[in-house]
Amino acid sequence: MSRDRSRPRRPRLDRRALIAASLTALSLTASGCVVVHGEREVLPSATRAEAAKALTAFTTAYNKADKAYDSSLDADHVTGALGDIDAARLKAGHTTDPGGNPAYSPLKLTDATFTIPKKAGWPRWFVAEARGNKGGSLRWLLVFTRDGLGRPWQVAYLTLVKPGALPRFKTDGDGRAEAVPANSTGLAVAPKALSKDYATYLKRGGKTFADGPHTSEWRTARAKNAKKPGLATQFIDQPLSDGDYAPLALRTEDGGALVFFAHRRFQKMTAAPNSSIPAQNAAVRALTTGEVKQSLTMQFMSNEVALVPAGDGPVTILSRLEGMTSAEGS
Repeated sequence: MSRDRSRPRRPRLDRRALIAASLTALSLTASGCVVVHGEREVLPSATRAEAAKALTAFTTAYNKADKAYDSSLDADHVTGALGDIDAARLKAGHTTDPGGNPAYSPLKLTDATFTIPKKAGWPRWFVAEARGNKGGSLRWLLVFTRDGLGRPWQVAYLTLVKPGALPRFKTDGDGRAEAVPANSTGLAVAPKALSKDYATYLKRGGKTFADGPHTSEWRTARAKNAKKPGLATQFIDQPLSDGDYAPLALRTEDGGALVFFAHRRFQKMTAAPNSSIPAQNAAVRALTTGEVKQSLTMQFMSNEVALVPAGDGPVTILSRLEGMTSAEGS
């Protein structure tokens, strides 16, 4: 069962197809000649029915891929950060269990609400929040994107949030949300700069981000692991803000924004002479190239959702989900 959230919504648009879409829609309701500049037209990204259909299509494809450990089965339904995480997870699973997932249990998403914004131009996008049968009491938060008419809806960001953690969104009279441009001013941090600022914070600290499990506590844990007897660990965080990794943001009622963004990180472990790298599990070994002798460099894709206040103030990271995508031994 799905329901419309009366406050938020998200869009994505394509330059070429939007003109055709607008003309088609107008031809169904009016006669006569009209001229539509689709690239400049602000339209909802999807209807509630279309969003619900996209969620069902994603869940079906995700389950097929998870059961068979075959990334080709859901490749058309994922992109960006989630696409990288999902492909690596399935690759590792196929390597360890080529016959399929022996612990397969289908994902079920229910009680879905959709936040669908209005915007001009592609890509269009919207957010789905749903109850899942995995993840305990946490709610599944998925961002669907679409690059043009005829293109499939794909999930670019996926995180899990506590019930009630999401803010109230600014909406118009039709209940459509407002998409915040990546270079928007008036926020504590522009959405496009958030990944870079987060990477800088993880390295140097500062006051840009509020304390929490994905900021101050994570920095403390990393510092503790950085140097252990016989083993040194380095962390490098790489910002991502373009293409399939571009941030997506919704305006909140208080003038701030809820922002989805991603970053790539590397974790290199180097063993001292006469020491060795700790044994890794089967999934890590499946994604590792080269021979692990004195060092192992693991690459992770991480996607986050953050509350960015209007004006000044610290950014709060609500949730972070990551997965290892590759590793190299030497």
